[in-house]
Amino acid sequence: MTVKPTIHYLYIALLFLVTGCSNQERSDEDNAQTNAKIYPWMKPSTVKYPTLTKAYKNDKKAAVERFCDKYFRNENNSVSLLVAKNGQIIYERYQGDADKIEGTKITPDTPLHIASVSKVFTATAIMLLVEKGKIGLDQKVSSILPEFPFTEISVRNLLSHRSGLRNYAYFIEDKGVWDLHQTITNQDILNLFTEKDIKCDCPADTRFCYCNTNYAMLALVIEKVTGMKYPEAMKTMIFEPLEMNDTYVFEYEKDRKTAVPSYKGNMEIGLDHLDAVYGDKNIYSTPRDILKFDLARTAPTFLNAKLRAEMYKGYSYERKGEKNYGLGFRMYEWDSGQKFYFHNGWWHGSTSSYISLMKDNVTIIALSNKFTRNTYAVRKLAPLFGDYPFEFGDED
Repeated sequence: MTVKPTIHYLYIALLFLVTGCSNQERSDEDNAQTNAKIYPWMKPSTVKYPTLTKAYKNDKKAAVERFCDKYFRNENNSVSLLVAKNGQIIYERYQGDADKIEGTKITPDTPLHIASVSKVFTATAIMLLVEKGKIGLDQKVSSILPEFPFTEISVRNLLSHRSGLRNYAYFIEDKGVWDLHQTITNQDILNLFTEKDIKCDCPADTRFCYCNTNYAMLALVIEKVTGMKYPEAMKTMIFEPLEMNDTYVFEYEKDRKTAVPSYKGNMEIGLDHLDAVYGDKNIYSTPRDILKFDLARTAPTFLNAKLRAEMYKGYSYERKGEKNYGLGFRMYEWDSGQKFYFHNGWWHGSTSSYISLMKDNVTIIALSNKFTRNTYAVRKLAPLFGDYPFEFGDED
């Protein structure tokens, strides 16, 4: 009896297996490279700002520290905070528990849930696709997502919260719409519009109504246009190009056991049926990473001048007042012409505030995984750097 043919066939089989795996790896790499070539990505800022003087930095640092000692004096408070001008960090504070059970503390590299500040990133990805010619701001969403039943709603309407869509967190509580013991996804929300005949609250582009559903749908638009899942698209288009190495999109099945938890007091707030939806929330990041993003987003290489103007103008003037919303950013517009751009967030025990004083090249970021409204108070730091009133109310 001979074993040589058997050995020979075994060798060939192994060769095919190894070659197949190698080809698959190359295919995955090729697909990633193809996506990177086809779809736009953010470019790191190359702007050379003047170096801040030591006296200036010390003066502002002392003022910010006094503020933080007032609002975050208790060591039990959890906060991840950064203030920068001209891309140069003036002040940072990292304190509190990341995970009480694990005994880990918040550090500069600890990714925290940025809640609705995630909307700024989603809007940015959409605007990059618009500039690339992949979609249009006034393109109807139904032409991108065929299952979307509301034919009058445009991409711009979603971005500016003028779609009239109902908030998915509320309409799924209607009798017979959704089993609240089941985790809902972006695609589920889209399917429910037709399956359960969900109506809009008002006609498109008739009034402002802040609604997480808008950005859940924008995440699906990104997926449809790029052919990538939202987490991969954000990584490819924004996080990796900017070297935001501590930033990621939370994926329920993958990350639910490892993501930094949130708290109210000393009680951990668990995940629920809404935690698999992204686009409106579910980005985890750090102040240092968000600073990289802010510098890239405010650089002249970000979008063409026409699109930048579209992004940073207000869209809702049905009521008189200073508050408004652009394409992915909250704003205050004063009669003096001064504008204040920001976005806050709140999800479970996590709160966040991201302020971009573009005229003054100042970035202010505060994140917390232990419920507090003091993160929103960082807007009171704005007068240190320019002519900004600070008598604001708290909002998400």
